[in-house]
Amino acid sequence: MADDALTYGQYLKVPELLSLQVCLSSPPHHDETLFIIIHQVYELWFRLLLHEVDSAVSHLEADRVEEATRLLRRVVEVQRLLVQQVRILETMRPQDFLGFRNHLNPASGFQSVQFRELEFALGLKNPEIVAHLVAPPEQTQALRARLERLSVREALECLLVRKGLCATGDHEGRLRALVAVYERSEEFKDLNALCEVLIETDECLLLWRSHHILMVERMIGAKRGTGGSEGVGYLRTTLPKQAFPDLWQARTLLADQRP
Repeated sequence: MADDALTYGQYLKVPELLSLQVCLSSPPHHDETLFIIIHQVYELWFRLLLHEVDSAVSHLEADRVEEATRLLRRVVEVQRLLVQQVRILETMRPQDFLGFRNHLNPASGFQSVQFRELEFALGLKNPEIVAHLVAPPEQTQALRARLERLSVREALECLLVRKGLCATGDHEGRLRALVAVYERSEEFKDLNALCEVLIETDECLLLWRSHHILMVERMIGAKRGTGGSEGVGYLRTTLPKQAFPDLWQARTLLADQRP
């Protein structure tokens, strides 16, 4: 092998990656390294999720429904992993987290720009988040740009219109179209598969929120968040959020099948 041949570590920037776990507690608290690594890994997964979601939207715009569904299936598998990562954090005892928590102030998970981008990209757009986010200008601008970009929810709605199943802006018509996609699944196989992976994406997001809230309460009880939020109280207000509410509502409208 030549002396200048590319190595595994060079390609993946391993030395740079391993230099990024810098503890603020002094002496370094044992579990602060765990906390940093878990959240850095979250951000790497968020980056991949955004990459896949953006690609899926492009495929939906071009009516490549099967390819969009394939990429969104990958999104679901990553989300399942994100839920499992919460369990690793739960190996910390409350006293372990409290041993270095004060060093986090005033930083907060609320400031994860990529997670907010992911919410916006799926369809949970909220301009108020941009207004209250504490982040560098370029990150705030990236999040603001997400408000203008087509989300997965919007791409699905446009797809249904192009298929002639409903009219633009017709909510009731869109619900009827989704019901038809389910009740005539053989006729709309590609759309049915897409809708199923989207509802699974939403479910995984809800499961992650729920597990994350329980983990936070397990660690700090009813204490305020490091960023000044109400902590668990605020997090509980995020539970009703659904990226694809029409898909959930359509299930109520499905007709019971007679034997």
